[in-house]
Amino acid sequence: MTTLDEPAVRPKEAEAPRGSRSRKARRSRPRRNMALFWFLIPGLVVLLVFHYIPLLGNVIAFQDYQPYIGIMHSRWTGFDNFDVIFNGDEQFVHALVNTLELTLIQVIFVFPAPILLALAMNSLVSERIKKWVQNVLYLPHFLSWVVVVSLFQQMLGNDGMLNLFLNSHDAGSWNIIGNPDLFKTLLTSQVIWKDTGWGTILFLAALSRVDHNLYEAAAMDGASRLRQTWHVTLPALRGLVILLLILRLGDALSVGFEQIILQQGGVGLENSQVLDTYVYNNGLIGGQWGVSAAVGLVKGVVGVVLVLGANKIAHLFGEEGVYRS
Repeated sequence: MTTLDEPAVRPKEAEAPRGSRSRKARRSRPRRNMALFWFLIPGLVVLLVFHYIPLLGNVIAFQDYQPYIGIMHSRWTGFDNFDVIFNGDEQFVHALVNTLELTLIQVIFVFPAPILLALAMNSLVSERIKKWVQNVLYLPHFLSWVVVVSLFQQMLGNDGMLNLFLNSHDAGSWNIIGNPDLFKTLLTSQVIWKDTGWGTILFLAALSRVDHNLYEAAAMDGASRLRQTWHVTLPALRGLVILLLILRLGDALSVGFEQIILQQGGVGLENSQVLDTYVYNNGLIGGQWGVSAAVGLVKGVVGVVLVLGANKIAHLFGEEGVYRS
């Protein structure tokens, strides 16, 4: 028992200053987490070898690159390879227009699809049914585009299940696969079928963090399910939606190379050529390495500008975006 004259804490028992403790903790943290840093090394090596070092190859955009003599001996041409972009080469213009159309279609129809599906799945009462539905919807994501395209051809091709059914009932046939007018619709439906279920993962995780007391309070105030979704659920998803939309803009000029190249032969280049297939057909197939590299370089620069611009706009509206400036 201490008396009134005796200090409550003796000087030698007093705790160390908080600042010194935090400094010691910061100095000892790297040593404690050294094992985790070692685990980072393989990922950093892969990122360096397959992502950053290949960026040096963009130098061929300013050369008359010839593979058999290499970068060091190829003739420098300055910005001559960029003439197809700035002078409006017909093939490039077709590829650019098709790319922009597909990008717009996918932003309007593909991007909201996981959000709507997540909202529908979140409304399921039974957790067992919800998990079963999730497993079924995730499966198409793990199929390669070769398998997906083959499935659609088996169902919607000239000799597919749909036309066999229509012919058996004397209803004629419906040309979907190989129809240039329906090609962009076909691509969009394939992307929705394949990736919508997988895209719901992030949105379902965000919805699981919403406080259910907010729904109860809104219901007590007389809000319907639709009003609860509008005033409680959607605001909880707003930050994530903006983040994913910014990242999608950075990849706006990439609309699915493998998916398109597998179906390009049936509809022709004029209707199916996009920037990625333009680079492939003119570079690897046509041997115009410098021109293809120039188009790919401009495509990457435009993607970076779109991300930075969209991120800045998000900051103006009070959102965090991808990063804080």
